[in-house]
Amino acid sequence: MEINQHELYEYARQRLKQKKHLYFHFVLFFVGSIFMLIANKLLNIKPETNWYQWGITIWGFLFLLHFIRVFITDCFMNKKWERAQIDKLIMKQERKLEQIEKDFNQKNNITE
Repeated sequence: MEINQHELYEYARQRLKQKKHLYFHFVLFFVGSIFMLIANKLLNIKPETNWYQWGITIWGFLFLLHFIRVFITDCFMNKKWERAQIDKLIMKQERKLEQIEKDFNQKNNITE
């Protein structure tokens, strides 16, 4: 397999793994939420505190962060984005070095 094809394969495998974990997290969240509701009704643990609502809300927020990471952040900030940023920074450094060299040559009256 070519290096480029291998990178594409690895990226696809990584994305599939992320999505698989996200779907598992959703199922776990759904089952856990139902369990908390049933546990609250059956055990009748301090019904005035609504502990299960806080648990479901916090878990839902964590699931939302996981969703954002998989489908928004990692989708845009992938290997291609990293390479573009690195290339951009390298070009910026090269321009600065050229400017410094040019200034040095002008200051010391060095001609090329």
